[in-house]
Amino acid sequence: MINEKRNEVRKRRIKNATQIEEGFHASQDGGSIGCCGYILYLVSIICMLATIPFSLCLCTKVLNHYEKVVIFRLGRLRSRQDKKPGIFFINPYLDSFIKVDMRTLIFDVPPQEVLTRDSVTVAVDAVIYYRIQNAIMSVTNVRDVYSSTKLLAAYTLRNVLGTKDLSQLLSEREAISHLMQSLLAEATALWGVQVERVEVKDVRLPCQLQRAMAAEAEATREARAKIIAAEGEHNASRALKEAADIIAKSPAALQLRYLQSLSSVAAEKNSTIIFPLPMNILDGRL
Repeated sequence: MINEKRNEVRKRRIKNATQIEEGFHASQDGGSIGCCGYILYLVSIICMLATIPFSLCLCTKVLNHYEKVVIFRLGRLRSRQDKKPGIFFINPYLDSFIKVDMRTLIFDVPPQEVLTRDSVTVAVDAVIYYRIQNAIMSVTNVRDVYSSTKLLAAYTLRNVLGTKDLSQLLSEREAISHLMQSLLAEATALWGVQVERVEVKDVRLPCQLQRAMAAEAEATREARAKIIAAEGEHNASRALKEAADIIAKSPAALQLRYLQSLSSVAAEKNSTIIFPLPMNILDGRL
């Protein structure tokens, strides 16, 4: 059941991200740099040809395998197609570019003072794994995608944990992590960010609450130990009663048990053995 819900959330997230990306690309299509832009472009080509080979140092750029580049020409997006890793060329007079790291990034959310639903103040920190899924959206839709994602992660952590009890916070970390991941994924879809994993690392409780919980746990263990000891005494007394009933039916069995006890004592190599003598022997009735 839980896996089905997760799959539904994942499909809905992918569908929303696809729709947002299609709408974004549609809004970026169309238009040109204009007449003045074409004139400047021709002038820049002439300047580049006139300054060869010095202009080649400014035109040639290198793109790493884990990077993508967003190029603007006269303030407009030059192309929506990704550049292949390696060498690429730009017009140094008209173009500006921004490199985007596409690797998975890790962010440690600073400890957040959170008031739970049952009015307990705890300090919780988490770790977020995310990466840039669409380089163009991460550059054009938000000013600083990394800082924005970090602030949103801290804000989401406080909001989610504020709706949970302390017992739920301690026992349902996996469910809380999946909830935070879905909320962050939906919020950052327009930024071209994909949140891959969210983990709640540590939950720090106040010292007084820790002592109270330790005392409660100790009292619970002592009560359980007393119950187990009482059950053992009850079972032992029942077994002794059954043994006494069996021995009472056969007087010779008591003598045999008595001799067996003496044999066990003699095996310990004691120097003195106390031998109880039944009183009925003196009366001559044994």
